[in-house]
Amino acid sequence: MNLATLLPSIEQLAKQAGEATLAVYKKPELWDVEHKDDCSPLTQADIQSHNIIAEGLAALTPNIPVLSEEDDVPSFEVRSQWQQYWLIDPLDGTKEFINRKGEFTVNIALIQNNKAVLGVVYAPVLDVCYTGAEGIGAFKIDAKGKTPLRVKKLTQGKQTLNIVASRRHGAEEVDRLLETITSKYGEPQLTSMGSSLKLCLVAEGKADIYPRLAPTCEWDTAASQAVVEQAGGVVLDDQFKPMQYNAKPELLNGYFYVIGDQQFDWLALLK
Repeated sequence: MNLATLLPSIEQLAKQAGEATLAVYKKPELWDVEHKDDCSPLTQADIQSHNIIAEGLAALTPNIPVLSEEDDVPSFEVRSQWQQYWLIDPLDGTKEFINRKGEFTVNIALIQNNKAVLGVVYAPVLDVCYTGAEGIGAFKIDAKGKTPLRVKKLTQGKQTLNIVASRRHGAEEVDRLLETITSKYGEPQLTSMGSSLKLCLVAEGKADIYPRLAPTCEWDTAASQAVVEQAGGVVLDDQFKPMQYNAKPELLNGYFYVIGDQQFDWLALLK
């Protein structure tokens, strides 16, 4: 499959889905928030975005299965046979959407052999698109144009580290990590943000690390992991190995760390 040929169509599809979510976002009276079995919220924006992406992918790549947060999940017996599939989160950050924070995204990833090889993350309110694909690199597309992304390089000496973290999840564990970092490198700069934009900040070089010390699902991270990796970073699981997809029956991710400069001695801080 030619990712360079496919990527522009996926960018356009993510933007089309994002425009649909934005139309709902601007009219709260239409939200009609429901709750799924896991108590997570569901809005008309989630559903509309899912329908647009699923239909678009079926037209583009009819032989590649689609796994979406807003659809039935096939058994692992079925999924384990997939060598290639689309993994999508039609609206990542529904709580940010409901609370009108603006930090929600549309995430589309192509998984091949348990690895995210292409990812598109579109933030409708910001009108910013992050992309990453093997053999192509990572880019940020906004009003300024298309800018290549590279993670920030660090030195091993005393310096201020930039950390991005979730507003809602894993605060106690993150606080302990911050104490360790402060003791070795001084007080870090901390940014709080919602959705997969946190991973994109690492790809963009605006953050050095994103520790995720609370549960997520695979569709939350796949697209932005592709962006991070193509920008020179890495996403490590709780065993400090690159995070994989569709490698186990459950779709929950464990704790993970999004790291910019791979040459920096992060393990001394994280272990």
